[in-house]
Amino acid sequence: MTGDKTQQLAAWLAGTTAGDIPGQILRQTQAVVTDGVGALLAAANPDYSTGQRIIRFVRDQGGTPEASVVGGGFKTSVVNAALANGTMGYACDVEPHHPEAILHPIAIMVPTAMALAERTHASGADFLGAVALGCEVEYRVSMAIQPVELYNLGFHPSAVAGCFGATACAAFLLKLGAEQTVRAFGLAGCQASGMMAWESDPTENSRPFQMGMAARNGVTAALLAQGEFGGPSGIFDHGHTVFKAFSRNPRPELLTKALGREWAGISELAIKPYSTVSFLHPALDALFEMLRETKLTAVDVRRVTLRFPRSGVHCVDGNPLKSHCAQYVLAVAIARGAIDVSDLFIDRRETDAAVAALARQVDVIHDDELDKLFPDFYASILEIQTVDGRTVAKRKDIARGYPEAPMPQSELDAKFEHLAGSVAAPARVRALRETLAGLPAAPSITALSDLLRAPADAR
Repeated sequence: MTGDKTQQLAAWLAGTTAGDIPGQILRQTQAVVTDGVGALLAAANPDYSTGQRIIRFVRDQGGTPEASVVGGGFKTSVVNAALANGTMGYACDVEPHHPEAILHPIAIMVPTAMALAERTHASGADFLGAVALGCEVEYRVSMAIQPVELYNLGFHPSAVAGCFGATACAAFLLKLGAEQTVRAFGLAGCQASGMMAWESDPTENSRPFQMGMAARNGVTAALLAQGEFGGPSGIFDHGHTVFKAFSRNPRPELLTKALGREWAGISELAIKPYSTVSFLHPALDALFEMLRETKLTAVDVRRVTLRFPRSGVHCVDGNPLKSHCAQYVLAVAIARGAIDVSDLFIDRRETDAAVAALARQVDVIHDDELDKLFPDFYASILEIQTVDGRTVAKRKDIARGYPEAPMPQSELDAKFEHLAGSVAAPARVRALRETLAGLPAAPSITALSDLLRAPADAR
């Protein structure tokens, strides 16, 4: 007997068309897809190891040329394309994220939808619809499992929940029926994985690989189900469920609550102004505000203290990954006045004496009061002690780019130009922006995939 929630979710997905998705949600999807595409293309920069290594890997595997590899100049199988592009989607750590559910859904869904839309010759509207549906399912799975529970057990919410989101995205484009979708979700459960062990990998390669494998596994699950491969019939309901495997305090009712009426998976996505783990964004906003207000420079700083929620402090205190290390990120921000993608791949502590000195002066302290707001808010208190004895402090609960504090369009445009322009010549960047703007009416995504597949232009 098929489980109720599994069947309900599958039936909803199988019975939904792009036209059933509210217009405002599709417009928001188009906006976050545009932002995510800039981050995805930036990862193909030849100077960044993650993109170049995953491109080389999938090229070596061969495969039917049916889906584009971003920046690779070639096509490969949909499974390998999803793996490569999903990995690159999160490589720069600057794509849209979901604060409450602690997810990176756009990094997974754009590559998944792109691969299957190329294979199925789907329209731009269906491409956007697939992204919206995938993000919604990923959000619901994460909230039903409970993201903090996943963290406590050593699993990455984006990787585990992302596998189900990618499956939903792929199932929509493959036009799977309800029973096929039930099996696809079951097969996604058989593959769902993603340990936080990547926190000990300073290369920043295995961190984004988590999103690549979620995209790959979701595509695999949907394709197998389409081919009538068998799978668990109630992955959310009975037997060895997702909830028993990944949580000690799940809330299964959130999986289908207000299904089709509420779209928090898209509407609550936040845009990143900084190329770092989102946990550090409120602190970075506070820091840059303080530096502007006080005119402090690196030579004025004696000590920096970051107070952060206990449940997330392990992720940012002394993390070997530059993108997740508060000591490194705050030091770079103070010494260099900005955070850029290149700072993830070039250790400024080795090239900039001011960064190295400041990194030794940053402390991270867990704060149980702030923990009460986590993960809905990554509330942070930043204190700076100056060499002349002053102390300045600022608290931020949300960062710029959240739905409650949107970034102006001019800043979003500048971000896209900067990211895409790090790989593509100006004419190609303009063409990419125009193509993304025309997606809702596009008969296919061929123009988009062609622009993204091309190798990096001479810089």
